[in-house]
Parts: sequence; C-alpha cells; structure tokens
Amino acid sequence: MIEVPLYAFTGEGDAAKFLLNEQIFAAPVNKDLLYRIVRTQLAGRRQGTASTKRRGEVAGGGRKPWRQKGTGRARQGSRRSPLWVGGGVSFGPKPRDYTIDLNKKMRRGALAAALSTRATEEKLILIDKVAFDVPKTKAALSLLERVNQADSTLVVVGTGEYNKTTQKSFANIPSVKCLPSHGLNVYDILRYQGLLLTLSALEEIEERFLNG
Repeated sequence: MIEVPLYAFTGEGDAAKFLLNEQIFAAPVNKDLLYRIVRTQLAGRRQGTASTKRRGEVAGGGRKPWRQKGTGRARQGSRRSPLWVGGGVSFGPKPRDYTIDLNKKMRRGALAAALSTRATEEKLILIDKVAFDVPKTKAALSLLERVNQADSTLVVVGTGEYNKTTQKSFANIPSVKCLPSHGLNVYDILRYQGLLLTLSALEEIEERFLNG
C-alpha cells in the first residue's frame, strides 16, 4: 500500500492521506531498464546533423603536387589528402539518426519504475489542483515551500491546468520544471529529486497506463 500526502491548493487544513495504485506506483524497479530508457531519450534529442567532407568531397587535388622522385620530399598523390591543410577528414561524422527503438511494454515498465522510485522514497506529493489567478513566480515558490518541494522538483499538471499562467509561474524557478501529464517521462522524473502531481494529472497518468 502506497500512501502519499495530498495538499489543498488553497492551503486550508492539513495534508490528507491518499492511496496510490500499486500497479503503477509500487512496480518493481529495474535499473537496467531505466538506464536504457534514459539513454533512448537522450539519443532521441541528438540532431545528428554534424557533417564533415571526406577527401573525395573537398575541392582541389586535380593533379599530383610534385613529382614522385628527386625532390627530397615525401611523396604525395593529392592535396585532398587528410594529411594536408584543407584536405578531407578521415572518419569524420556524417548525418545520421541516433534514434533507439524500444517497445511499448518496456517504456511503460520504465515509467512505472521511475514513479515507484519517487513514491517509495517519499518524494512524491499530491495537490488537488494548480490554479493561479495571474502568472506569479512568488506564488509558485510559496506553494512549493508549503508542500516541502522547494528544491529540484518536477511539477506535473493535468492537460486542462497546463496554461500560460501555470507555465509562467514556474518558468523562472531554475530548479523546477512544469509539464503536462502527457509529457511525463522517465528522464525528467529521475533528474528532479521531488515529484508534485495534481489529481487531474494523476487521473490522466492512470488512464494512460490502463488504456495505453
């Protein structure tokens, strides 16, 4: 049984207790799977556009720089050689796709493992909603301090709560990142020490596991 505190956005009353779905928040933690998912995510962010010219692609080199014998210098066949300034590059990078494919079962298992890690470490906190009247960093900081999540926190809100007011309220806090529930991922869960979920985000995450 995984029990986490549930706070009210208005700040009224003490934190209540909320029971989480054990299939999602008490899943076995496979560190190798977490590593593979994080590696996949980071690889997918690489542009893969780095490119160099090889000796067959650089300009020049139409004839032999000097005759083969009699000059006292080392023999050279082309100015496009990688040994020459302005020549081609040996084994340089070429545009490529760094994407690594993992199946849906592995992705879902890794996400459940990451969520379970935060839940068992007692670093997962729930809040009934996030609804700022106007964008205000001070109000966001005050909220995080009240729920003991002021340092390095990933805030996950429901799709309907992820608006410009919410985004701007958290945007200027260096150690905090705000995401909609559909953007929740393993890398961000593990990167930030704390995890703050709204009830609507929790419902959408559970639906994602049940229907995904």
